[in-house]
Amino acid sequence: MGLPERFTPFATLHRRAAHEGGHEPPALSINSHGFVAQTSARAADDSYGAFATMMNRIGRERGWPPLTREAFDASRALRGASFVGSPQEVVEKILFQHELFGHQRFLLQLSVGTIPHDKLMRAIELFGTAVAPAVREEVAWRAVDDQRTTTSSRSHVSP
Repeated sequence: MGLPERFTPFATLHRRAAHEGGHEPPALSINSHGFVAQTSARAADDSYGAFATMMNRIGRERGWPPLTREAFDASRALRGASFVGSPQEVVEKILFQHELFGHQRFLLQLSVGTIPHDKLMRAIELFGTAVAPAVREEVAWRAVDDQRTTTSSRSHVSP
């Protein structure tokens, strides 16, 4: 698993290639596996079995080792690949990656494996009512702060 910072050159290349080709930079999207529950422990416990079953099946085809709980939990960390946690943890991880990539879209694949329907529906609800609004609000505030900083630095430049 790679740290997200290792992928920032690809986002830069994506935007530069569009600019050099005479195009507006296309929207950048982050797409990841994840699961949201009321608490971090509940999210991990509810999703690990389904994730492991799916990743182990794919891994057998591709030569990966089996997914252990330790590796799964490591992937849930801020710099890990999976967005599994409480609403606040998922918000923090999306915003962390937004700082790195400046992406306009985020897609969370919640239905990894066979997570029970009621838990999947609750995860969708939490994503829509807690995660997405918090991310949108923070990104908007950051954009306002960035604009203020840019305007402020311009107003202090001597002609």
